[in-house]
Amino acid sequence: MAMENSSTPTPTPTAPAVSRGSLGRRIGTTLAGTAAAAALVAAYAPGFAHAETAAPAAPALATPAPAAPTAAPQGSLIDPEHTDYSDCPELPAGVDPARWRCEVSAAAPELTMGGVKQLKLAPITMTHAEGPLADGTMAQVWGAMHTAPTAVPGGLTGTGAGDRSPLLGMTVEPRYGGRSDFYTGQISLGFRLAGPLLPEGCGIAADAPVDFRLKRSGKSVWLSQNPPLIKFAAYADEFAVPAAKDCGPLSGLLNRRLGLPSASGNLMTYDAEYTFKTYDQLPTR
Repeated sequence: MAMENSSTPTPTPTAPAVSRGSLGRRIGTTLAGTAAAAALVAAYAPGFAHAETAAPAAPALATPAPAAPTAAPQGSLIDPEHTDYSDCPELPAGVDPARWRCEVSAAAPELTMGGVKQLKLAPITMTHAEGPLADGTMAQVWGAMHTAPTAVPGGLTGTGAGDRSPLLGMTVEPRYGGRSDFYTGQISLGFRLAGPLLPEGCGIAADAPVDFRLKRSGKSVWLSQNPPLIKFAAYADEFAVPAAKDCGPLSGLLNRRLGLPSASGNLMTYDAEYTFKTYDQLPTR
């Protein structure tokens, strides 16, 4: 997983939503300088969330014994010993499976947009593959995204009545928007809005997803070496949120309630962990 350095501060849910596309649409190519690409290929270093602190190297002439698997720390978002790799995408033709890896990340995002403040979203799990094409160019292939709806406090009214009455309840659920670059930390999302009084299809940025450009808020940390488990924190604060659409006769009330559209003052914090395996380590399908 990738990202830019920044000194500025910056999942297996129920009823998951799954987003997939064809292989042709999902390959994202990143061009880099020769030295940077060579380093990524040789080390399989995570891009956006690259962990700076790795395990100490073994003496040059020694043949180290395999490290014993370590348990994930209590409270981790991912259990790397039991990670589900079934969403790993098909690789492009002609690439070396041993030089491509499938990454599974889980995040606990918190979202502020318009009048909705610090909403703790349900965990989000994303899967993608990355590695060098036959010509050495670094590339990525999207796999899938899973999450679940999150209840919005105050529901449709933004008051206690919205919490007390199921009829006035409302949930928000992120949906993959079709664009991602895990080397630079970019992901596009739309948001499905649902509730007893809202029609199917009601949502935010469904037809023109919001691009979140994540910036790291600190160093990545290896929680486990075998199997790998890396933690990082990031945030996005330079995105605009459009008005909700296709919400029927309540559209006007809903947008006033949500404070949309919102051109500024929006924030998503993204505390996450990820693990990975190279494709030659994955079970044969």
